[in-house]
Amino acid sequence: MAAPARLITLNIGSQTIGLAEFRVIQGRLVLLNYRFREAPLDPATGQRRDAHVAVHETAAVMREMMHEMHIHRADVNYAVPAQSVFARFVKLPALDAAKIDKIIAFEAQQNVPFPMDQVIWDYQLVGGGMGEQIQVVIVAIKRDLLEEINNAVEETGLRTRIIGMAPMGLYNAFCYNYADLNGCSLLVDIGARTTNVLFIEAGRIFSRTLPIGGSAITAAIAKEFGESLAAAETRKKRDGFVALGGAAEPADPNIGRLSKIARSTMTRLHAELMRSITHYRAEQQGDRPARIFLCGGGAGMPNMREFFHEKFELPVEFFNPLQNVSVSESAPEAARSHYLFGELVGLALRSVTICPMKLNLLPASVVRRQDLEKRRPFFIAAAACILLALLGWSAFYTRAAQVAQQTAHTLRQKNDTMRAAEAPLDKLKKQITALDNIATPLITAVSDRNFWPEILEDLNARLPEADIWITELAATSGGKLLGAPEKRAGETTQIPSPTPPPSRSKTAVAAEKSIDGIWVRGLYLYNPKQQEIVVDYLRNLAKSPFFVLDPKTPERVIKSNSVPNDTEWAFPYELQLTLRKPVKLP
Repeated sequence: MAAPARLITLNIGSQTIGLAEFRVIQGRLVLLNYRFREAPLDPATGQRRDAHVAVHETAAVMREMMHEMHIHRADVNYAVPAQSVFARFVKLPALDAAKIDKIIAFEAQQNVPFPMDQVIWDYQLVGGGMGEQIQVVIVAIKRDLLEEINNAVEETGLRTRIIGMAPMGLYNAFCYNYADLNGCSLLVDIGARTTNVLFIEAGRIFSRTLPIGGSAITAAIAKEFGESLAAAETRKKRDGFVALGGAAEPADPNIGRLSKIARSTMTRLHAELMRSITHYRAEQQGDRPARIFLCGGGAGMPNMREFFHEKFELPVEFFNPLQNVSVSESAPEAARSHYLFGELVGLALRSVTICPMKLNLLPASVVRRQDLEKRRPFFIAAAACILLALLGWSAFYTRAAQVAQQTAHTLRQKNDTMRAAEAPLDKLKKQITALDNIATPLITAVSDRNFWPEILEDLNARLPEADIWITELAATSGGKLLGAPEKRAGETTQIPSPTPPPSRSKTAVAAEKSIDGIWVRGLYLYNPKQQEIVVDYLRNLAKSPFFVLDPKTPERVIKSNSVPNDTEWAFPYELQLTLRKPVKLP
């Protein structure tokens, strides 16, 4: 993986805060600079406050360390102490990969002693598989505590990339520096409040946190000598060591008392370690440790390694996380206290290589920010595409405007050429209009002259072959007969106004007086069809191009008041026909 140019790691211990800067030079991890600070004293009690709880004081200490190391703004991988994180190792039966997430989520709900919506949690497979039981480590931390710690870290100018827990950082550092060891290794991290115990074998890990640490020795010294914890801590650092069995008593009796107090506390720790070994071998089916590694602030007390060698009768050495890490000339003192760098090196490796432990307890705000940063190149590319598109459209419209201007100039030149012929053409148009006004009545008269012969011919052609004829024919306008004497008009049944053609409005019909219908009167002989012969005539007329008729409603057109009988030989009928195209009256 591509490592950043500058690697900043931070270990927020119970009472000690560690900050380190690494770089990758020629493919090798190099420690450039580091600082360790103890958490500030509580002004009320004079005791050390937990660094992960006193977050505001911790932020102030971190800013001092960053100022000394010339760190202003940078990405950081940091670890929270084990006592702030709930960790549980769970065994599961062999499962399909698709079901592992669901089963582990269920196990997390069963094992985490807090509601799942109040914690940030993660998991990792740490052993098993290939048809065997699966070993899973589930870790969780209260959401509000993690947010508070993260806010304190980021208010210093650091930007969170990875949040791990201290024991898992030690595990990554151990695997990086001691990859060639066989058998089970016991890594004992003696901190201020607690001791983290890691059982490390090929392809598996088991961890426990014991509630005994360096502060237990300090508290016992304060009680024995009747002094404050701050004074007891100073005495421990100045005169403290672990008494060994059969060793000569020191000349100063107070130092002897202090060494026995330290041995008593470490004896309790030894008993807890033996119980942890028994539990590991019984519950996890692990091997007996073949060697012990010591690390943490409490491991630096004189005779600590000899004490554990005496008790366990196993090879005991200090854990060296800098074994495969180069140390810059600007940090020469690091080699003397190498056992303090385990978490810092393990956190740096998370950004350099593929680590066996990849747990990451990121709060939601950091996850959202990192997702946004991952998408940022796409957003930048999208913005660049939009900008290029706008530039392209701008160039297109600029060119289009130039072409439009050139075309408009060409058209203006053509218009100027054609405008000279416009006046003669307008004069000719006026002459054509005047001639049309004169010719239109003449053309209409010629057309109307042929209209009536065509009407008569059509009426006669559509008569049935026999037994019916026309006796009278008249034109109508607006339902009134035209040209009939008053007496005759009075005898004639009132003719309803014909339906105007659909294409003409009522206003237009009212404004122009025209012939819009034909009134037909005739007789039909006594015949087998009787009145039906008139209906046949109507059906024939419905096919005429001159009339608008609906053969389905003959009663609207045919008028006959007589009923055929045996005494008369002919019977009258009337037809009221609507012209399809009215004829304008002269």
